[in-house]
Amino acid sequence: MTKPATAPFVADRPRLAYRHIRVRALTPAIGAEIEGVDLTTDLSEAVFAEVERAFAENLVLFFRDQPMTPEQHLSFGRRFGALDIHPAAPSAAGYPELMIVAADEHSSRANGEAWHTDVSCNAEPPMGSILHIRTSPPVGGDTLFASMYAAWDALSDGMKARLSGLSAVHDGEHVYRGLYAGQGVADRPKYPSSTHPIARVHPVTGRTALFVNSGFTTRIVGLAPDESDALLKYLFQHLQHPAFQCRFRWTPDAVAFWDNRCTQHHAVWDYWPARRFGHRVTVKGDRPV
Repeated sequence: MTKPATAPFVADRPRLAYRHIRVRALTPAIGAEIEGVDLTTDLSEAVFAEVERAFAENLVLFFRDQPMTPEQHLSFGRRFGALDIHPAAPSAAGYPELMIVAADEHSSRANGEAWHTDVSCNAEPPMGSILHIRTSPPVGGDTLFASMYAAWDALSDGMKARLSGLSAVHDGEHVYRGLYAGQGVADRPKYPSSTHPIARVHPVTGRTALFVNSGFTTRIVGLAPDESDALLKYLFQHLQHPAFQCRFRWTPDAVAFWDNRCTQHHAVWDYWPARRFGHRVTVKGDRPV
């Protein structure tokens, strides 16, 4: 990282007033808790418009005390677009768009234990993910979120020039093959692999975000293997800087809604043998540019 934590890249978030919801920012770079919104109801156009604006401004939104049914969860997701079906993970019975997120005393792993962007191996990665945690451990189980706007902005001008125009391969094969065998999910014959620009322009805000992640990104196109590995190693370390992050402590029936186009997240599995259980709805996205 080449700039101090007080640089403009963590201090340029809009602060316009809201009339229908309350927005409490978690950090200067990313994240806000939203109050005055009941996700178990059909949101009015005025409330929904402010939720959309808060989403664009804060990158990830958190709502507490939202005892949504599966139908209400899906309905809220559809307000933002068509829903995606995960290429590998198990889903709730009768709800293929409702991915199961669970870990307990019998688990050998938990979802999202490394910094990643959801399903970036898809040709059109998800726009966003809406995670509803029904059961949370009494302590632990936090999720970290990081702004990839901030990660990009903090790079030197020389590094930005080096990365602009480069693309990287995002591969799902090494991530998903055998991952859910313990949950009775058979592997597919093939998992997605796609090539995306490293500097991604957000289709709504027009801001540039760093778009590589240690979960799926395997190599940079056009570079020798050692050059690609060295550059990716630097970027994976860089994007984890604490100045880019917020941390969310889950409570029962809390909801997180993150923008997959400009964030990464890391779920901390420090609560074994306690149980954490919920569902995730994923909104379809577009091809990164």
